[in-house]
Amino acid sequence: MSVRVRYAPSPTGLQHIGGVRTALFNYFFARSQQGTFILRVEDTDQSRSTDEALQDLYDTLHWLNIRWDEGPLVGGPCGPYIQSQRFEIYQKYAAELVESGKAYPCYCSEERLANLREEQAAAKSKEQGYDRHCRNLSAQQRAEFEHQGIKPVIRLKVPLEGSTTFHDVLMGDITRKNRDVNPDPVLLKSDGFPTYHLANVIDDHLMGITHIMRAQEWIPSGPLHVLLYEAFGWDVPQYCHLPMVMGKDGQKLSKRHGSTAVREFKEKGYLPEALTNYVSMVGWSYDGVKEFFTREELEQVFTLEKINKAPGVFDYKKLDWYNGMYIRAKSDAELASLLTPYLAKAGFVTEPCSARQQERIDAMVPIVKERLKVLSDVVEMTRFLFEDIACPPVDQMLPKNQTVETTVQVLNATIPVIKELGKASDEDLEQRLASIATERNLKINGVFMPIRVAVTGSTVSPPLFDSIRLLGLETTMIRLERAITTLTQHMGK
Repeated sequence: MSVRVRYAPSPTGLQHIGGVRTALFNYFFARSQQGTFILRVEDTDQSRSTDEALQDLYDTLHWLNIRWDEGPLVGGPCGPYIQSQRFEIYQKYAAELVESGKAYPCYCSEERLANLREEQAAAKSKEQGYDRHCRNLSAQQRAEFEHQGIKPVIRLKVPLEGSTTFHDVLMGDITRKNRDVNPDPVLLKSDGFPTYHLANVIDDHLMGITHIMRAQEWIPSGPLHVLLYEAFGWDVPQYCHLPMVMGKDGQKLSKRHGSTAVREFKEKGYLPEALTNYVSMVGWSYDGVKEFFTREELEQVFTLEKINKAPGVFDYKKLDWYNGMYIRAKSDAELASLLTPYLAKAGFVTEPCSARQQERIDAMVPIVKERLKVLSDVVEMTRFLFEDIACPPVDQMLPKNQTVETTVQVLNATIPVIKELGKASDEDLEQRLASIATERNLKINGVFMPIRVAVTGSTVSPPLFDSIRLLGLETTMIRLERAITTLTQHMGK
């Protein structure tokens, strides 16, 4: 049997981490089995589907280098692959179910259904949902409704007795009594639009899907879908319901944990290969030890059996670590090209860069490379190189438990040392600055921090001497003297 899997999102919002993990698992499974990965757009909810969301779907998969074998834009033998273009297919199969007695037309008005829900709620009835009012209408009764011009919905005739079982790769056999299944759900609306359940089952069958990997939140729909397969007389695909993606607090990953839309991760400067690698490890493990995989490796070793049953935890700090490692694996030239758009957006350079700007970027990359977690970090990390930063507030220039007077003395003592940059070795200069701390019974940070803050405007920056070299000695001296003046004026207040 040739493996055929699908990723079938609804274009009602931006692609998020949970959805992308589902896409990756399907994609890598297909590749590992020399199978087919299909993209299907489930846009039957026309009121919520948007062109922006559809474009975001395409952009996200392209950015992550997830290439579908069949689907929109590329075509295939089972198209169309956008559900809103398949309505005649759904209507045809719904009619077949009615003809075979597996489904029936329902003429209940919205008013009657609303009253039914109110009555059930008021009575706190155990019987919730549709009461099967139209299930056994005679042909004459149906004809009367049709004569009145009432357009019916089509409902599935769920068995009243027995139970339905389906097998899940991770969860084993899952059984539900038929009386607990949604009572006779709507398959086709009165306007001819299919519901999710009908379109999903028909498409999976017609597209030859062999394995369905989807989130565990769809488990309750499993028995209903199996009943639909049985009503059509079709084989049921293999199910694999994927564990949820959770935040570190044990709750389902959401915006309260941070970014969840892939677009936001891209804008912040996460690399697609880092995001792909990390997300693939959320709920899946090869051997419990190996953490870094190339795309080609995942295409070879991915198996369903190694998916964890327990929810996967999305750790933003761990993703930052992954991304930092991938950044440092880039060549300086490649990293420079990746950082340039962020510098241009901040107004630091033009795009394309001038020769002088490119020279500065090339010199800057080696000293920021080890400190970047995401590409956008470069903006604040190097702002001091491109802008005439304001003198930092006094309290930011003072190391812990160090007085203004002492800090002024320290900065005055460091200026002759800093002026020797380029004439003496960095090791020698560092030792001379350390001596200033020793002479005053200060920690080493009591000397280096005031210099760093005065020159870069931040307590966190690239290596100090490298920063000064890039900034230039003349500008460095101006900023140091300005800091001394500000501190001295503060002493006089």
